[in-house]
Amino acid sequence: MKKYEHVFQQLETDINQGLYQVNDFLPSEEILGQRFGVSRDTIRKALKLLVQHGLIQKKQGSGSRVIKHERINFPVSALTSFQEITQAQEMETMTNVIAIDKLIVDEKLSKLTGFPLRSHVWRITRQRVMDNVASVLDIDYLLTNLVPVIDRDIAKHSIYDYLENHLHLLIDLAQKEITIDQSNQQDSILLDLAGEHHVVSVKSKVFLTNGEQFQFTESRHKLDKFRFVDFAKRRPTNQQS
Repeated sequence: MKKYEHVFQQLETDINQGLYQVNDFLPSEEILGQRFGVSRDTIRKALKLLVQHGLIQKKQGSGSRVIKHERINFPVSALTSFQEITQAQEMETMTNVIAIDKLIVDEKLSKLTGFPLRSHVWRITRQRVMDNVASVLDIDYLLTNLVPVIDRDIAKHSIYDYLENHLHLLIDLAQKEITIDQSNQQDSILLDLAGEHHVVSVKSKVFLTNGEQFQFTESRHKLDKFRFVDFAKRRPTNQQS
């Protein structure tokens, strides 16, 4: 392990254990260097990692301030949009629309999404930023015969609001698959992985009430920003204990 990674891990532990509270300032680079017996350049690299992990905010002339570090509770079994989840949990986020493309489904894309060969789809790529950290990469595919128009303004806000309240689509259920995947080049560019090599991938096929699939989504999440939760209820049995 490199020296700056050791410093980062120790400061991360100090913050998570409450040694430094939200809005506290970390000691100066000089004092931290004396504490760990390393150069100021090493301390700067460690602080950069803390920024990338959403633990501190660098303020010019003031130092490094500890900021609120929360995870989003992501309901696995619920069919809820990112905007609805973050609003319910009062999280401040920003959405950057990276690209909107119109594609013809080939064999590879059909296998991934479940859409028929040669069908036409929109592909919307969006970056979700939380606490100034790029934490989620959403890639949505929508059938163009059901969603003939999509633009950046719609994509930046809530696509589901547009689908339900403007196109009057009746969204019913989703089939989800959750895996831990090796990060790829796109993840490295659009997510603040800070040296991490894996992401949580949530793939969803989404259906209307008539049973027709209209959407496929893959959401790729930073490991340290989300907590995936579910509620399980035991079905009663006729067996006697």
